[in-house]
Amino acid sequence: MIGIFRTNINTTQDKINVLEAISASFNVATCSIDMEDCDKVLRIVAQTKPIEETAIIKLVQHMGYQCTVLE
Repeated sequence: MIGIFRTNINTTQDKINVLEAISASFNVATCSIDMEDCDKVLRIVAQTKPIEETAIIKLVQHMGYQCTVLE
């Protein structure tokens, strides 16, 4: 499963912090944030289970950033 999210993550340090938190909290194969895209797209690939979209959104929002599913 792949999850794609729109965020407002703007700095490299913010990107590192969010990706580390996601990797530590969820069973992900890979995750990345495209800082060049206007939507600062967060892409998460799950290892086995479906992406827990609501939990990921809550985690990112708890860290002080906006996060919504990109459809």
